[in-house]
Amino acid sequence: MKRILLMLLLYCYTAESFANTDRNPVDTLIADTAFAPANMDLRPYINTLSDDDQHLTVTEVSRRSFIHEDKLFHNYPKNNGRVNNCWLRLTVKNQSNKPLSCQLFSGWHDYMYWYMQSPGDTPELLMQTGLMLDDGGVERWNHYAFNVAVPAGQIRTFYLHIINKSYNENALMPTLFSKESYAVFRDQQLDIYRKEAVIILVLLGMLLVFFSISIINYIQLPDRSYIYFAVYVLGLILFFALRLESKPYQLSFFHQWPMLKYYWDIPGLLFCFYLMYLLFGNTFLNLTERYPLMERVFTWVSAVVGGLIILCMYCIAEEQYHLPTIIYSYVYFVTLVPLLAVFVALARRSRHHPLVRFFLYGSVCLYLACLGSFLMHVWPLGLLSALGELAAPTMLLIGGVLLQAMFFLAGLSYRNKLVHLERTRTQELLIKQLNKNKELQRKLNEQLEELVKEQTTEILRKKQELEEQRKKQLETEYDKKLTEIELKAIRAQINPHFIFNCLNSIQLFVMQRDYEYAQKYLSDFSYLIRKTLDFSRRNFISLADEITYLNTYLGLEKMRFENRMEYEIVVDPVIATAELEIPAMLLQPYVENAVKHGMTNPQQPTGQLSIYFNQVAADMLECVIADNGIGIARSKSLRMLPKHHQSSGMEISQNRAELLNKMYNTEIHIEIIDRSSEDESDSGTIVKILIPQL
Repeated sequence: MKRILLMLLLYCYTAESFANTDRNPVDTLIADTAFAPANMDLRPYINTLSDDDQHLTVTEVSRRSFIHEDKLFHNYPKNNGRVNNCWLRLTVKNQSNKPLSCQLFSGWHDYMYWYMQSPGDTPELLMQTGLMLDDGGVERWNHYAFNVAVPAGQIRTFYLHIINKSYNENALMPTLFSKESYAVFRDQQLDIYRKEAVIILVLLGMLLVFFSISIINYIQLPDRSYIYFAVYVLGLILFFALRLESKPYQLSFFHQWPMLKYYWDIPGLLFCFYLMYLLFGNTFLNLTERYPLMERVFTWVSAVVGGLIILCMYCIAEEQYHLPTIIYSYVYFVTLVPLLAVFVALARRSRHHPLVRFFLYGSVCLYLACLGSFLMHVWPLGLLSALGELAAPTMLLIGGVLLQAMFFLAGLSYRNKLVHLERTRTQELLIKQLNKNKELQRKLNEQLEELVKEQTTEILRKKQELEEQRKKQLETEYDKKLTEIELKAIRAQINPHFIFNCLNSIQLFVMQRDYEYAQKYLSDFSYLIRKTLDFSRRNFISLADEITYLNTYLGLEKMRFENRMEYEIVVDPVIATAELEIPAMLLQPYVENAVKHGMTNPQQPTGQLSIYFNQVAADMLECVIADNGIGIARSKSLRMLPKHHQSSGMEISQNRAELLNKMYNTEIHIEIIDRSSEDESDSGTIVKILIPQL
């Protein structure tokens, strides 16, 4: 659509001269004193010569006969089906008493050579430029206006040699501008192309975000699906970045390698939309185990596409630029029906395999976008010219690419979630096995005691003192082991409880379709899962690790409540956080409870949570968790809970503190204070935890 608007604008600029196209062609343009070209259509004054063999020199061309051929000119992209090697000749006679200086513009083409010939002399090369010739960076777009300078009372003949080797040729419409009118025309062209470039740059930014997320997730959870998706997005980034090379006046990333946009035009589409798409789908859907027949089809088609990519690059190296477009056209139309059949087959299996839905939705979005984009080009350009625009980044195609990438990335996140759920189920099985082992140990001990009583009655009478001492030692060791087993069971319970609460937050983002926040939440959540699994295997961790853990957790909660929560963690400067140790996962349930109730106070628009670590004695650490929520009494009255009810996480932490006191002879003290009990005008809860140092 942008290119159609550009052509309409060019038509408006040349509307005055178009009205004169019905007049007979003339060989010489006469410039008298009243001659003032603003945007003159030069077609009536231009004669042409085709060089099909591509071997004529400018000297030979100056001796040839030129003809007037209007079919050569067009103000829209046109399919040539072959290399277009043509010469344009313009003769200007200046009858005024002032020198004539104008600008000739005929569009942007691959190779352009500008010659001038004085009467009786040989043509002289004044300027050469072109999309495939000029590597001057952004400034190269200023080289496409050729200077038509004729001294007063003299005649000059100008030759413009144009070579286009690509399948579709840009607009070819020779127009004569004055310097002022050309500046206006250039500024308007700049505004048009800048809008297109902004859209492409926004797309590149989003694709870079997708690429970064996939790399980060691969580091956290090695999976080939993330690698294939990252390579697919990287190929799209290169493809769309190279599209800027054909947008005049825009930032150029690869101007020093003009051939790169041809090498990664059609081969880039085959690589991204076919090769990497098939490899990603094969791994993402695990076709080897679920659908072996479809896996073999994907593998063979991937091999064929890889060969076609090599063939296209070979054709480009041989300067057969139209052949890759023909190959891609055949591939596109041949795969339309098979792809539709694959979509139908996957749709029937989507009920049993949720990941199929993400892959299917993303594939259908791009499929419809490509088909719609092609049909949009057929009406204004015709079927043949529309084939050359299959790779044009229309808004519809860009939308399809973004939707496909989003669905694929969401599917990878859901796949990651399934892995975490599987790990949770494994942990639950381990807890059940631990309970069975505990019961078996109890029964074995009972049987052992019975056997000892039956067989050692006589020995116990003779050695009563020794046996009593031994029995006390066994009971002490048994109690210690039992206490350790109970402590491990409680620590293992913390993981499912914490994971359940976090997954609720992730589910909320997904239901709200806030995929970017869901991805960030998943990234931080995966860090918390690893730390939770690590901390659950240790009785004590450093205070520095605990503070980092709480910072990450509170950051996630703040994101979930959409910044309706503020928190701070204040550490006494005298505390050596890296050396001081506290029980692992002891504070998190109380912090979680404070966040929960701190967000439910209608009288407070913003929840405030403060955590203080104070060194109250040489061997005593005090942790204070304060919030401005509704408080304990208000929470119980609203929820109609029993008087002594508390959350399961806080109950687990309380039991764990008691076991640690029993096992290590410590005195961990936990005190919960309702602010409203001390001051009715105040609200919130204060939790004080005293942790002695071993």
